[in-house]
Amino acid sequence: MDARLDRTRSELADFLRRHRERISPLQAGLPLGKRRRTPGLRREEVAILAGVGLTWYTWLEQGRDINVSAAFLDNIAGVFKLDEIERRHLFLLAGHRMPPVSSRRSHGLTPFIRRLLDDLGARPAHVLNLCWDVVGWNAASDALFGFSERDTSEQNMLWMLFSDDTVSSRMEDWDRQAPKILASFRRDYARALDDPEMVALVQRLSDTSPRFRELWRCHDVRGECRGKRSFVRDGTGTVVYEHATFLVDEDQQLRLVVYGAVSDADPSLVSG
Repeated sequence: MDARLDRTRSELADFLRRHRERISPLQAGLPLGKRRRTPGLRREEVAILAGVGLTWYTWLEQGRDINVSAAFLDNIAGVFKLDEIERRHLFLLAGHRMPPVSSRRSHGLTPFIRRLLDDLGARPAHVLNLCWDVVGWNAASDALFGFSERDTSEQNMLWMLFSDDTVSSRMEDWDRQAPKILASFRRDYARALDDPEMVALVQRLSDTSPRFRELWRCHDVRGECRGKRSFVRDGTGTVVYEHATFLVDEDQQLRLVVYGAVSDADPSLVSG
């Protein structure tokens, strides 16, 4: 047997056993009973509560070489009351495709991320969730994109870029950048295919923007989260920025997007 697979199955078996022992019958909605020698739940109780076969659950917990469905794993995760991080770990150990994530889990920025935004000073920076809602920004980014002037329902980067000409027209190379931007979003969309917020955003933009509708049909996923973009700024003229995206909170699916102005002394960068 492959040593790596053997270790993974051993990890899976231990993960399941530990979580089964941590769930009390009362937490699972079962009577406590008088004679319980097993800490937590019994295997047969897990199987009943999850609606799966006892033999298959037992084999899974024993680390045997079996394949189970995503629904099977979801049911087990529900019985053990796993959070999203633990659920993803369960799928990974079971050799399954990672489960879909929620596109709008964030309930606000941590004080550290807020300070990080402010510390960037003159460099425009904002934070996006998986649905590309702009959940935080600094003053420089607000001056560039005008987030605070919008209703909260329209503080979404994809919506702003494809539905508002006043935003897209500031980007000098919009025709070249638009396919890359949408390709980058499509990768996020694939991580939350069944998320109603994601589906609603795509439908809304498809109804509103012919350009979005055209590009969405291409199924391009090769867009990069870094590069150069040129913006026309009032009173300044054209400013070329290098930009990059950094993961700042994996659990909440938050990414920090930072723009740094390129020096006019380097014409090779200005051409983008």
